[in-house]
Amino acid sequence: MMDQESRWKLRYEEVRMFILENKRNPSKHRIEEHDMLNWLKANRKALNAGRLKLERVEAFKRLMEMMEQYRRKNQWK
Repeated sequence: MMDQESRWKLRYEEVRMFILENKRNPSKHRIEEHDMLNWLKANRKALNAGRLKLERVEAFKRLMEMMEQYRRKNQWK
């Protein structure tokens, strides 16, 4: 069984690869992308509340910077 840290890293990598491959952020209009969105939302909330584990903060901030580049990308293309 995977521990929480492994699951976090796996999801992190999944979201990162998704953004790199699709040149866009996960869309709320696509059911299959909702898991990634929920993960992002939960981690963003934890980060803002100061509850995100220290070792995850840097990695998550890098992910947020990546997402910022595609923030206004049309998800329907």
